[in-house]
Amino acid sequence: MSASPSRSRPPLQLALLIAVLAVAMQALLVPLFAAPAANLAPRDLPIAVAGPAAVAGDLAGRLTAARPGAFAVTNLPDAEAADRALRDREVYAAFVVGPDGVALHTAPAASPTVAALLAEAAGQLSAGRPVPVVPVVPADPDDPRGAGFAAGFLPFAMTSLLAGALLTVLVRRRAARLVGLAAYAVLAGVAGVVVLHDWLGVIGGSRLAEGSVIGLFALAAAATVAGPGAVLGRPGIGLGALLVFLVGNPLSAVSAAPELLPQPWGEVGQWLPVGAGGSALRSAAFFDGAGAGRAVAILAGYAVVGLLLVLFGRRAGATPAVDNPAVAERSEVVA
Repeated sequence: MSASPSRSRPPLQLALLIAVLAVAMQALLVPLFAAPAANLAPRDLPIAVAGPAAVAGDLAGRLTAARPGAFAVTNLPDAEAADRALRDREVYAAFVVGPDGVALHTAPAASPTVAALLAEAAGQLSAGRPVPVVPVVPADPDDPRGAGFAAGFLPFAMTSLLAGALLTVLVRRRAARLVGLAAYAVLAGVAGVVVLHDWLGVIGGSRLAEGSVIGLFALAAAATVAGPGAVLGRPGIGLGALLVFLVGNPLSAVSAAPELLPQPWGEVGQWLPVGAGGSALRSAAFFDGAGAGRAVAILAGYAVVGLLLVLFGRRAGATPAVDNPAVAERSEVVA
């Protein structure tokens, strides 16, 4: 029987190797977490300009010239169309040209950070004159800056990672793992609504819709850890943790908006569980589900793939190959 790597390697060499690996991981994680936050700026941010064609076209041109590449501008006929686009999550804000000048219609519920940024941009365009701001879809009054929403959502990623890892390591049978994942998703959805909606008051939509989204996200994130773990063992758990938290968290834009992150990372983050989950929960909590279609489909895809991997993966404690056929036979009987 060959000695394990940790036994064959001298203790000092092993200690130095651990130190080097930890610093290498640190060197990767620090910029991954810090760079997106340090480089927040609009990049093709969807906004609208509403009003008479000539005036609206001139304003759209000024916006584009003032911040090249910052805005993706849509021209709309009037304030009603602009507000409808805000409620459907098609744009983050709309500059509405009326008889009394320009007003800024916003959707702080989509991103308080973007709403504040655009209010500042409106003041610059008007040469310092005050621009009326109309919050068409306001943030929750108990969480006007959205900090509670972001801080309250991200722990679901951590607990989902933990649930997926523990089910993989401690639960042997596939059917029991599947039951555990389903139970965790249901309980996470119920607890999430009780805490975020009823206790903290940072979301205010339909409890059923909010609980369904939280439960789906919890299932997707936990299955993303448990699925690869069932196939690859501990390396699979690490891969799932990478997707769910180490990469998915800093690229999620839950506290800002994906269009504020350096590209393509803002878009990449929306294809990972945390980014999709945050977007879907915003839609359920503030927009009656508008704009949630892609995010829900992404979460469902992660959940289905993860559950299939759990179903066809190996049991906990099983080994992919055993040299002694008799031992292998006895292992299968025990399993």
